[in-house]
Amino acid sequence: MISVGVDIGSRTTKAVVLDDGQNGQGNKILGDAIIETGINPISSGERVLEEALSNAGVSRKTLGKIVATGYGRISARFADKTITEITCHARGVHHMEPSVCTIIDIGGQDSKVIKLDDRGRVQDFVMNDRCAAGTGKFLEVMSRAMETVIEEFSQLFFEAGEPCAISSMCTVFAESEVISLLADGHNRPDIIAGLHLAVAKRVANMALRLGLEEGVAFTGGVAKNQGMVAALEQELETSFTPLSYEPQLIGALGAALLARKLK
Repeated sequence: MISVGVDIGSRTTKAVVLDDGQNGQGNKILGDAIIETGINPISSGERVLEEALSNAGVSRKTLGKIVATGYGRISARFADKTITEITCHARGVHHMEPSVCTIIDIGGQDSKVIKLDDRGRVQDFVMNDRCAAGTGKFLEVMSRAMETVIEEFSQLFFEAGEPCAISSMCTVFAESEVISLLADGHNRPDIIAGLHLAVAKRVANMALRLGLEEGVAFTGGVAKNQGMVAALEQELETSFTPLSYEPQLIGALGAALLARKLK
């Protein structure tokens, strides 16, 4: 049976096509896709589904069930069921690496820390969704303020000598602070490292408040930012457990795995 998970996030929309093989064995990933969500999550959900099916070389006629997740999941009219991204990330991570007990997920709109039991079920979680602080959106805005693309922004973290202290996590005030630091003669790598560490401290405090357990995985689009990976590992004093799949697609993978269980 072929199942699909679609994760409609605030910044990007993702899909994973999964074939569980004969007699429910295998869970082979046939194809996936990532696109910009844009202003129309209904349209982006449909488009990413078609793109993922095309990449997998299968048609909609062959599909079993579809599960939608992410902030825009309610708009996915094609889905058989919607499930929260917390549950989907837990399922996707546990499938890839059962030893993981803590998940840090930073997306475009929010950041979450999720605690799992030994069967991969969600025990508890904390979430920051009241403002852009500590999210991918915050880093995008800061990248533009520094006149860099996000890939360069990430790598400049590693060129810092003495990271600047960033006192505000409000996106508007932090942008003004960045401009002031540049005017005072601070170099870009030091400011960028300070921004990464400010986000890392905020997320690390969430993790410590929840109770950090060894076996930590980092998911979401921001997990592709190597500067943020290094900053979080520094703040948490631990190394992330590597996942053998694209971290931005873990939520969609979990949704596809959960779709298998639908009647």
